[in-house]
Amino acid sequence: MSQPQERVYYPFVGPFDPCPPITPKTYSTPPQLFIHFQPMNLPQFSPAEALKLGTLWPALYSPYESKWGKGR
Repeated sequence: MSQPQERVYYPFVGPFDPCPPITPKTYSTPPQLFIHFQPMNLPQFSPAEALKLGTLWPALYSPYESKWGKGR
């Protein structure tokens, strides 16, 4: 895919914010946002692998990595 699935933004930090800001912030963009129609002959996962990953097509697979607990 040409689009990255994780994006970064830097929120505004005001001079009078009471808490230290969390910068940069990241969010995930699912791949189906960038596929406007289903192309013909998309490669497919095997049935067992598709059940494990949650999608039949590798182009629509988006791995999720939890950030909770990192840096602890």
